[in-house]
Amino acid sequence: MSETGAIKRALEPVQRLAKANGHPIPEDGKKSSGFVVPAAGEAPGSTYPDNASSHDESLQAGLPADEARAEATAPETPPSRDAVPRATEIELKLLVASDRLAAFNDAPIIATNARNKGTRKHLKAVYYDTPKRALRRDGFSFRVRQSGARFTQTVKAESGNDPLRRGEWEATVPSMAPDIALALPLVSDKLRTDLERHAIEAVFSSDIHRHQRLVDLPSGTIEVAFDQGHLTSGNRSLPVSEIELELKSGSPSAIWELALRLAEHGSVKPSIRTKSARGFDLAADTPPRAPKPPKLRLDSSTSLDEAFSEILRSCLLHLLQSLPAAEDGRDPEGMHQLRVALRRLRSALDLMRSVVSLNKLELMRAEAKWLAASLSGARDWDVFRQETLRTVADGCPSVAGFDTLGDLADERRATCYDKARLALADRRCQYFVIGLGAWIEARGWRSDVAPEGLAQLAEPAIHFARNILSAQHAKVLKRGRRFKSLPTEERHRVRLAAKKLRYVADFLLPLCGQRKSARRFSRRLADLQQELGVYNDMATTTSLLADVDAGSTGSGMAAAAIAGWQAHAMVGIEARLLKAWSEFTGAKAPWSVDAPEQPAKLVQTNAGWLR
Repeated sequence: MSETGAIKRALEPVQRLAKANGHPIPEDGKKSSGFVVPAAGEAPGSTYPDNASSHDESLQAGLPADEARAEATAPETPPSRDAVPRATEIELKLLVASDRLAAFNDAPIIATNARNKGTRKHLKAVYYDTPKRALRRDGFSFRVRQSGARFTQTVKAESGNDPLRRGEWEATVPSMAPDIALALPLVSDKLRTDLERHAIEAVFSSDIHRHQRLVDLPSGTIEVAFDQGHLTSGNRSLPVSEIELELKSGSPSAIWELALRLAEHGSVKPSIRTKSARGFDLAADTPPRAPKPPKLRLDSSTSLDEAFSEILRSCLLHLLQSLPAAEDGRDPEGMHQLRVALRRLRSALDLMRSVVSLNKLELMRAEAKWLAASLSGARDWDVFRQETLRTVADGCPSVAGFDTLGDLADERRATCYDKARLALADRRCQYFVIGLGAWIEARGWRSDVAPEGLAQLAEPAIHFARNILSAQHAKVLKRGRRFKSLPTEERHRVRLAAKKLRYVADFLLPLCGQRKSARRFSRRLADLQQELGVYNDMATTTSLLADVDAGSTGSGMAAAAIAGWQAHAMVGIEARLLKAWSEFTGAKAPWSVDAPEQPAKLVQTNAGWLR
């Protein structure tokens, strides 16, 4: 399938759902990594070099990106018993209801393109780590798996900001007993020392029945594994029902293409959460982790096309990492990070508006906005219950009604989480996430760009970054003129502009190098945004208290205490806010350092960033 065909396939289901939900959309989506043994002191993924040979060349020629997957370079083989170095694993999981899993084996895309009826295996595995989980902390998983009479030891490592790629290294071992010496050449000196000092232990086991088939598509060959079974740690157990899609040859776009076709057959939830991650959380009885956005690794020589790709991949990774924690609901950080991921994605799409056709960008933005709106109530009640209510109740122990107000808040929070889970389980959400992944993998923004746009994509991104950063910085300063005397509603407008500048800076400041001025500017911008957020928190609290009608439920005194507390905080914050504004305005713009000019040729309008 051509790049344009893959993009259209990715967008068609999203367009249909968008139209059905009242969003009319016009009829209008790479590189492979080789596994290299990390050098001592390097983080997992830092030594998985990208094969980017085709991107800039294809841009200059005005041609689509090469879809053929480059052969992975073979690493040096460390001394081992039957060691098998492998290319980086490229894999996506689709979570499926257990009573529906078998039905996907008959999906048209599988039945038509599978080589044969496949093979069935019974896989038993034990996952190991040190008592303090040193391997997991450094981004590794370590297991021994039995399949029939064969025992295979596997080390897997996180691989940078790409959501589908992980490093993998396997070795044959004589039994389920692990041989940690085989893994030592793969890790840093510090981790190697930990492994030598502390004996590893079994943490959890898996028992999986797998039906495995090879599916050949024009864009690539995918190994499809229908996995059903359970993970076990002590007396706790967790069911497993999923479809693993692993690229064997061809373009990674094939994974997303197949995922979209399977989504047409039934409900599937895209996931990058491994069995290892689920098993460790099961063992510790902890909710899924909700990491903060990954740091971007860009430099001044990065092309604009590559910068767009890295920014969007980081947004997709953050989104996929946040989904399990948000749906679980035990850790409020999960819902928070998912909403941040959606805001970052929308900001990233905004960045592209001066270069890329608005049609596709608006489709993705509309879907991200819909999903974020479905989550907002859950996040608002999280903040109220965990922070606002708890802080004021601790500070006003003699005031009655906080327990009653807390019960009401818990009811509202549960209702909002039910709404959020319905949205996350909606086929519309599934199509959006899978379609987004397909569009990013195929670099879909190229498909409707004028020749001059292709030339701009091939240029160093630093020039684009300076224009965007200068324009958004100027907008914040303009809205904040005579800041001390600005009314609350105008300060809210400053907050919105500062929030957008912060996302833009997170994306583009890495292009300016690791300067102290960049870190200082980011810190002062974050401080300003935090102080300005108090205004928004107070407005949100007022609406939540009105929703529960505290006066008629016996918690009126507690509600009044919260309102008074926040009003007093508004008075006390003024000095801190003015100081934060002064420090922000005094911070040197790091993108102008060593730059002979500071062009501000882009202007933000309702249609985006325009020249």
